[in-house]
Amino acid sequence: MRLNAPAAALAMLTLLTALAPGSALAYTSHNDLDKRPVEAIASELGVAPEIFVSCFYNVVPDGDFSPSGAQQRANKAILLPCLQKANAGITNDQLDTVMNTYRGQHI
Repeated sequence: MRLNAPAAALAMLTLLTALAPGSALAYTSHNDLDKRPVEAIASELGVAPEIFVSCFYNVVPDGDFSPSGAQQRANKAILLPCLQKANAGITNDQLDTVMNTYRGQHI
C-alpha cells in the first residue's frame, strides 16, 4: 500500500517526534531516504529535517546514486518548489550543490 503525501508526511513527523532530541535520526522510506544524511542536508538548505523528508517523499532517486540528467530534472521539479515553500531563498544552484555533496553518502 502506498501512502499519499500528506499521510506519509504525518507518518514521518510521528517518527521524528518519537525520537529523543539529539539522537541520530533514522528514516525508513520507499525512496532510499533512510540512506541519506537528512539532518545535514536539511541544515545546509535551511529547512527542518521533517520538511526535507516531506518534500523528498515523491522523489525517485537512482538506486546507484548516479541519476541521469532527465531523472535529476524530474526530481528537482518535485523537490525544489516544495523546499522553497519553507525557505524561499533556496536556489537551483544551492540545491544542486547540497545534493551533489551528499549523493552516495550513506548514514
